[in-house]
Amino acid sequence: MTEEQIRSMKILLLRLERISADSVVAHRASGVRGAMLRLLDDFENGITPSPQQLKRLTDMGNILLQKAAREIGR
Repeated sequence: MTEEQIRSMKILLLRLERISADSVVAHRASGVRGAMLRLLDDFENGITPSPQQLKRLTDMGNILLQKAAREIGR
């Protein structure tokens, strides 16, 4: 995992945290956020995540952010 990937994931985590609890995607965002936090914790403990796992979580996080943004636009 590169420094850029870590930085991007931390930014994504901050944005997912800001999704309103009233949002339809809030529960799912919480789960993705938890998985990302575990991945970062594992990485800090020397366990390197697979590129597929990293991509899956970041893609899902971005999709959920887009859905939450669409809800705000309505």
